[in-house]
Amino acid sequence: MRGVACVSVGLAGALMAGILLSGPGRTTSPRGAIDPVGGLTTRTDLRATASEAPATRIVLGPGEHDIRLSGELTEGAAERLAGLLETHRTVERIHLTSEGGLVDEGAAIGALIAEHGLVTYVPDYCVSACTLAFVRGRERLVLAEARLGFHAPYETGPLGVEIAADSAPERAAYLAAGISADFVDAALQVRPDDLMIPDTDTLVRAGVATGRVDAYRFPDSTLDDGADPERARTIILRDVPLLDAVEADAPGTIAPIAAWYLDGYRRGRSEGDAVDGVRRMAAQAVARSLAEADPAALTDLGRMILQTMQRPSSDRKRICASAEDGVGAVLTRSRLGAAQLAEGRAILSRALGLRATEAAPQPLREASTGQAAIAVATVTALPKSARGRGCAALRKAFAVALARPMPEAAQALRPLLFPASPARSRPALEASAQSR
Repeated sequence: MRGVACVSVGLAGALMAGILLSGPGRTTSPRGAIDPVGGLTTRTDLRATASEAPATRIVLGPGEHDIRLSGELTEGAAERLAGLLETHRTVERIHLTSEGGLVDEGAAIGALIAEHGLVTYVPDYCVSACTLAFVRGRERLVLAEARLGFHAPYETGPLGVEIAADSAPERAAYLAAGISADFVDAALQVRPDDLMIPDTDTLVRAGVATGRVDAYRFPDSTLDDGADPERARTIILRDVPLLDAVEADAPGTIAPIAAWYLDGYRRGRSEGDAVDGVRRMAAQAVARSLAEADPAALTDLGRMILQTMQRPSSDRKRICASAEDGVGAVLTRSRLGAAQLAEGRAILSRALGLRATEAAPQPLREASTGQAAIAVATVTALPKSARGRGCAALRKAFAVALARPMPEAAQALRPLLFPASPARSRPALEASAQSR
């Protein structure tokens, strides 16, 4: 029988609640919800029929060298993929971002992948029946933070009762792909209401993946499930949440960034370059919005940055690199803790509110090339004694500035908060936009 694996996925790339068929049929669908770091959370009870599931999204990528497959594996997906492969012989790779789906479709897609000698690539997540397609790749590559989810199959009876199913077909498929027997045994012992999500090192050791790649290797897949301005805007706000405060003060801030991001996706820009570019423009927008902030707000921002650099952290080098690039880079960096995010939002909102009474916000202009041009106030360069000298010198520079009385402290902090320097050609990658 045909079966369904329906796990809806949120914008942050988290695997959410399983959607079960009410009718009979074999399924490999997990029914738990997985948070962004892979922990099992409470199940949300969502139910739908197969007719309600949207068709699998299958589109040709830039340059016709890859195919992007995303969403639930619904009936007819393999047939559509076959047609695309037949008319585009230049395709070499398929990007898989799927919560699972019909087992027969997953197996049929896998057969097509093997027949055409395609490389399979998971930029974000590939769960349940999707893994049956992934393991048929000539090469099987994953992004460093990608997640593959495995569990035992089961059948759903007419009354929704779950019945253990024979896992022999899945076992045979995994073993034929060269996956270690120990891994296969562990994966197929996981209950249907749970998921095994190994880290990428484990996937490579077990032979599930043949390699791990960085975000600069392949064209961006973060918009595979919807390449439109609203989706681009949503992902930008997910990754740089403080931009909403800037947008409230200066409407139109996000639109040119989203246009640049969307244009790059369509042209085949890598995910790493997309993330770097979005964060760079977001940092410029935040810095520009704070350029006329009052002394108290600047002092609060300086104190927050100093405390962040002083806090013990394995991520200290990245934090200091952001601090060296100024307040915009700090407030838009990835891995900003909840407390820092709340504090940054409070300071930013207050600073923008005070500035709004003094001068009307200047809207961003869009360059003639269609890419965003972010105007940032020109400020004094970071003193040579601090720039490029490492965390210790930077912390000392902030501490010395903050030790002064309020007006003088703000003036001394200004070149630290708004350094004028050329952007790095390739900043350190701070997050995946992956799927994601």
